[in-house]
Amino acid sequence: NGCPGKLSGTQRDVSHIKERGERSRTMAGAFETGKYRNVFAEYGYPEAEIQRRVEQTFETIFYGNEEERFYHEVGADMAYIEDTGNHDVRTEGMSYGMMACVQMNRREEFDRLWKWTRTYMYIEDGPCKNYFAWSCATDGSKNAEGPAPDGEEYFAMALFFAADRWGNGTGIFHYADEARAILRECIHKGEPGHPGEPMWDTSRHLIKFITNCNFSDPSYHLPHFYELFARWADEDDREFWRGAAEASRAYLHLACHPDTGLSAEYAEYDGTPHEGDQEIFGRHDWYYSDAYRTIANIAMDWLWFGRDPWQQEIAGKLQSFYCEKQSGHWDGVFLTDGTLLRERALHPVAVIAVNAEASLAAKGENAKECIRRFWETPLRTGERRYYDNFLYLFAMLALSGNYRIY
Repeated sequence: NGCPGKLSGTQRDVSHIKERGERSRTMAGAFETGKYRNVFAEYGYPEAEIQRRVEQTFETIFYGNEEERFYHEVGADMAYIEDTGNHDVRTEGMSYGMMACVQMNRREEFDRLWKWTRTYMYIEDGPCKNYFAWSCATDGSKNAEGPAPDGEEYFAMALFFAADRWGNGTGIFHYADEARAILRECIHKGEPGHPGEPMWDTSRHLIKFITNCNFSDPSYHLPHFYELFARWADEDDREFWRGAAEASRAYLHLACHPDTGLSAEYAEYDGTPHEGDQEIFGRHDWYYSDAYRTIANIAMDWLWFGRDPWQQEIAGKLQSFYCEKQSGHWDGVFLTDGTLLRERALHPVAVIAVNAEASLAAKGENAKECIRRFWETPLRTGERRYYDNFLYLFAMLALSGNYRIY
């Protein structure tokens, strides 16, 4: 979990982007209206079949056969999500599982996952104290001593939703207290009395890839979450989260290629693909696994808050890239400018899912085509199913009007 030195890259002036977003609030999002689009129904799919598919997707992931599920119960009151491609348990997957459970109103499964997380992944001491180890073995032993910020932000959001949907319990099941504690650590580490490294570059209000690296991951940027953290976090931190929402929206303008809509897996703070550290992390300057989530997050921010009309534009460009320019290469790997490489996508079902989820922001025939492809695509089976099928489930929830703020 180390990263040598500081990385090159000149930070661009993004103030004009922030101002444009502030001036152009043309849509009241679901946060204000309480209305969530059912995009499937808008395109003519039957309501009963839509709901059946949502339920079936969740049930397959959680309770399907051994070739389908990746939720595993442990004893009377715990459970974990296995990353079936890497055969470990990750904060990414545990937090995704908790978000899926709160959206589906499955409190028992939520509490099982959270107790496993707090029992085995919570870091008790050292510079990463009060964070969560990003990877554990399925027996609970830690594979890593440091965190991954995407897990913490999803944990916090899922816990806040649980507090509002079900009410707080006691101890670790006082969901709102736990969420606030997570966010407190994320931005205050490094201050007096808080040893360690924060998960955000607090001067820029931008999330890091990992705590001790000086670059970001565009798919970690969740301005729709930060808008809610700005209302529910510790009162003294709410202004920070308002700034984080604005900064992340501006950053995504820089990280997404203006012609293709594609973003890199890792990127500098000026949005350019991160080309360094390949001897440590491997190659991540391309549109590949992590990066698929970026357009889904942009579309969700538009659905919930509708603050930045550029999000409609960039979602349309990404769908145009796939449907018009690369219609036969949806399983391809690309540079952000659209250059097709020899490699093939490790998670082709995830590509189909996020292209469809972009239809929350995009319009027209390409949006319809992306929805059709997704509707006709089954869940993935086999070893690599974990990541694909989580993105599939989130797209299914979002496009059916079932991914909601609580």
